[in-house]
Amino acid sequence: MGTLLTGSHTPRARLRELLAAGEPLVAPGAFDALTARLVEEAGFDAVYMTGFGTTASLIGRPDLGLLTGTEMVDHARRLAAAVELPLIADADTGYGNAINVIRTVHLYEQAGVAGLHLEDQVNPKKCGHMAGKAVIPAEEMTGKIRAAVAARRDPDLVLIARTDAAAVEGVDAAIARARAYADAGADLLFVEAPTSEEAIEHVATKLRGVAPLVFNWAEGGRTPPIPLARIAELGFALVLFPIGTLLAATAGARALLKTLKNDGIPAEAMPGLPTFDEFTDFIGLPEAKTLEARFGAGEER
Repeated sequence: MGTLLTGSHTPRARLRELLAAGEPLVAPGAFDALTARLVEEAGFDAVYMTGFGTTASLIGRPDLGLLTGTEMVDHARRLAAAVELPLIADADTGYGNAINVIRTVHLYEQAGVAGLHLEDQVNPKKCGHMAGKAVIPAEEMTGKIRAAVAARRDPDLVLIARTDAAAVEGVDAAIARARAYADAGADLLFVEAPTSEEAIEHVATKLRGVAPLVFNWAEGGRTPPIPLARIAELGFALVLFPIGTLLAATAGARALLKTLKNDGIPAEAMPGLPTFDEFTDFIGLPEAKTLEARFGAGEER
């Protein structure tokens, strides 16, 4: 089970070490605690709590700002508790103005996240790869970033400023916003949804040396799927793969359910799936049995 460690070995300190290592840190998306454990099992060094996937998994609806800050914090707490990896979490717009951002940062920090990102969309927001977005004034977002920095109790908590302005005001305006957010104290900059490799290179070139950069490799989104080697050449520090696990889980469940509907039993869909024992081992049954033997846990009388 995940723990909040102390000293230089905390997930937050580890995240900062990974971001400073000189190679892009790859953070696959997790939409629940089980997916986060699968990311950890696969050997990745960090995990990303996707807002898109959180919305889909909790309420089965699109990422249109439908979840409250409380729901997002509760979900982040479950993911952080499930793994030892640093958890980077979507914190949407901070769920209000600068005062709300202060509370959001406090709650995410208490939940155990190693990093979070705040975006400059209006509230309610939309997925960064959907049409019809709108952004708040840059000055207002700068104030929200300053509030987040002031609210941070652990200096190792990584604060990421995301701008969605490229789709609304153009790439150069998004770059100007990112610079302002860096001046306000953001640790990383996240220019969402550039729509060409030329735009990606322009962002990387103009923001080189300002602050480390985030690349959102949104599966099927508006940003072209460029190779990781190219992302590294451009100097991005963090690469998010937000919804691949969600899409894979959907495809797998859909295939099994189709077989069950057609055949009356799921037998033909079972080959390749974990066995019952393999799955219970993965989610920690042996550990629970060890604890039962150690502490004499049994049925209450």
